Amino acid sequence: MQSWQVIFIISCFIIFYNYAGYAVIAYVLNRLNKKPSPPADGRPFYPTVSFIVAAFNEEDFIREKVLNSLEQEYPSDKIEYIFITDGSTDKTADIIRQYPSIQLLHQPGRNGKSHAINRAVATARHDILIFSDANTTLNTLAVRNITRHYSDPRTGGVAGEKKILSLKDTTDEVGGGEGLYWKYESFLKKIDSDYWSVVGAAGELFSVRRTLYHPLPGNIILDDFVISLETAQKGYRIIYEPDAYAMESPSFSMKDEGKRKVRIAAGGFQAIGILWPLLAFWKQPRLSFLYISHRVLRWTLSPLCFILAFVSNLVLAINTDSLIFRLFFGAQLLFYLLAALAGAIPPARRPGILKLPYYFTFMNISVILGFFRFLKGGQSAVWEKARRVTQTNV
Repeated sequence: MQSWQVIFIISCFIIFYNYAGYAVIAYVLNRLNKKPSPPADGRPFYPTVSFIVAAFNEEDFIREKVLNSLEQEYPSDKIEYIFITDGSTDKTADIIRQYPSIQLLHQPGRNGKSHAINRAVATARHDILIFSDANTTLNTLAVRNITRHYSDPRTGGVAGEKKILSLKDTTDEVGGGEGLYWKYESFLKKIDSDYWSVVGAAGELFSVRRTLYHPLPGNIILDDFVISLETAQKGYRIIYEPDAYAMESPSFSMKDEGKRKVRIAAGGFQAIGILWPLLAFWKQPRLSFLYISHRVLRWTLSPLCFILAFVSNLVLAINTDSLIFRLFFGAQLLFYLLAALAGAIPPARRPGILKLPYYFTFMNISVILGFFRFLKGGQSAVWEKARRVTQTNV
């Protein structure tokens, strides 16, 4: 039984450390080492910006995206807008052409998002690159709140916040759990940023200095993650800015969300291979501490540890008289039963208390499936347009 106890304890420790423990350590260190911010000199700081949006068959949303982008409160002579629609076969490009202030890049061939971003950056003329997804809307001060951080030469990039819109009706199958997850992720990003750097920006809204960008290989799946962490690898910080946020509708269904999560997980394993120097924690200890604790464990050991914790706890609950092991197993069993119950209840009738165990379990299963997809090597770099709940419902 001793070996099962060791497996159980180690598994529980890794899970706790990954989801909360490392953040507690970073938070305490942040508090101990907190330094007062230097006083602002009061002078406006408006670096030049290239605002880049990659869109594929987004005719239902692209006009709203264009108008929302043009509403940014930023000096018009300091910002250029580049929309790239490679491979789109609907009216997306035609709609963009109606707005002369938008520079449109379009070619019939579809070679993946990384290739499209590389083309857009090659066209960009300005100092700061801001990337935003086509199916999101931004607050009007997003660009200004991002660029103010670049007055610090140590800042290599800025990550905005992703917000999942709440539905007005009760048909939402994904949004509640997804929204809770992103609130939790935003909390961790704030801690990471205060400690040293965000470890992976969300593609909905992030930016980097143009001088730090280098073209991505065509097979990259998580372009936002790789771009931001390669910038951090060069010794620069990626700052988290919660007052620059992108709002997005939830996935249309758990099936659509599952496809997205599995793809992200497969891309995560690919990214770990690309960013392998960050595993050498003695070279950049602060960055590697955050990267391994927050990201690598989330995609590798944590999903496996959930299985090991359950199996080892079951063995210990059956074969020992320990009340502690039985209580732990009862808690685990209840959690997964609630997740299963949530899956059996129609979204319109699903109680809010079931959303967290449902989405959390679903998320870790998706990581496991993404690992096997990565091993098969069948993940295409050509991005798939995810179905989202229509804006009329939010």
